[in-house]
Amino acid sequence: MELEEIPLEKKKNGDGEGASEMVLEVKTEEEAQPDHYAKLQTPAEDVYAEAFFGDKKAKAGKQTEGNARLYRAGCLFLTLICLVLLLVVIILSVKLQTGSPDCPGSWETGAGTWTTGTNFPNTQRQQTVCNHCGNGWLPFEKSCFHLSTIRMNWSMSKRNCTARGGHLAVISSLGVQTFLTGATNEVFWIGLSSTGNQWKWVDNSALRTSYWEDNPAKGECGLLRGAGPPQKNWFRSNCAHSSYFICEKLP
Repeated sequence: MELEEIPLEKKKNGDGEGASEMVLEVKTEEEAQPDHYAKLQTPAEDVYAEAFFGDKKAKAGKQTEGNARLYRAGCLFLTLICLVLLLVVIILSVKLQTGSPDCPGSWETGAGTWTTGTNFPNTQRQQTVCNHCGNGWLPFEKSCFHLSTIRMNWSMSKRNCTARGGHLAVISSLGVQTFLTGATNEVFWIGLSSTGNQWKWVDNSALRTSYWEDNPAKGECGLLRGAGPPQKNWFRSNCAHSSYFICEKLP
């Protein structure tokens, strides 16, 4: 401890005599300099407040930034999922409208059998493995064919095919002729009729290649006989007679 000397003070008594008394006051170092220790032992409150709230604000800022990043990542992920689902819906819609080009079976050109070797059944038991043409329609080359199970005259058959989105069959090649011949053993109206001596198809195209029987009979409308040879199985009949019919349409 350090001793600090205090100056003497003169006191006057009642008698007027001056007397002086030496007073020695002892102070410790801590007492002599209380302000310095107080400042060291008790820091200012604003220092603590600034440090506390500053740290709290920093943590809050980091947490907010982390939440914002997480939110953006979640939004991006959900957006990608929506885009993928939208793409799948579009692809499925296109396939349903146009039909799938990949079919488990296809018809051999010029033959009425599946590539698997299964013979096509008669009209009462028709079933198709590849149905991109629609139920009850048979795919061949670029067309779909429907063999009716009811009998109508030629005009009503034509209207029935139109209501189905097609027309009476137009046989444009030997492949189509052979395919339809092998599809059934019944007799069917085809889209062939005559005005005078000129034969035309229902699409107004002229008849160029024909497959008439040797004795095609008489009549103004053409029929196809499934039991006959493909090269010669057409014959004529009165358009008012009733028969099965073949419709054709695009897939």
